[in-house]
Amino acid sequence: MKISGARILVPGATGAIGSALAEQLHQQGARIAIAGRDAAALTRVADTCSGAPSRRFDAYDLDSCAGTVTWAQEALGGLDAVVVCVGVAGFGRAEAVGDAIAEHLITVNALAPMAFLRAALPLMPRGGVVAAVTGVVVDLAPVGMADYTASKAALALWLTCVRREQRRKGVHVLDLRLDHVESGFADRAVIGSPPSLPRGQTVREAVNAIVEALKSEA
Repeated sequence: MKISGARILVPGATGAIGSALAEQLHQQGARIAIAGRDAAALTRVADTCSGAPSRRFDAYDLDSCAGTVTWAQEALGGLDAVVVCVGVAGFGRAEAVGDAIAEHLITVNALAPMAFLRAALPLMPRGGVVAAVTGVVVDLAPVGMADYTASKAALALWLTCVRREQRRKGVHVLDLRLDHVESGFADRAVIGSPPSLPRGQTVREAVNAIVEALKSEA
């Protein structure tokens, strides 16, 4: 897709990757709408992006996720892409995590992105793009991350199925399976501490990869 002039919603725009992505898309000429949980961070990112329309949502409230898509379509006069950067980390062996934390991980990492993209699919024109960040954990299945990995794997498989469903309509469905990113994300886990990890890519490198994926629709 052509970034310049594209109308793009970025849910999760208050996180390290989401905010950097919103700013880069704006710099490349996209018309963006941003959404996130942190009101102060939303204001900062909106100001950086020349007053881009912004809206708060709660990832645990799936109706608010879907409603944010409708809001963005009205605010931008249509949508060409939705790129979901919503997520939360969690660490610990399966028997130590507990059902409440497992539910939280599944909701934020899988059901919330699905709610955003499910609401976006009927609105996408031919050539439109829906995308979500998953992660390399889907391929590695590391020890001590069973519930976190399961939540990301659920989203990844959902995206694979939806990609097949959308082929005839001409909507591109992207699984942004990033390598480990030095964003501080793992240090804000809802449970546990991250294992020792090799140095990852920078936020800028991750955002560049996302933008290239949007451009190539692959």
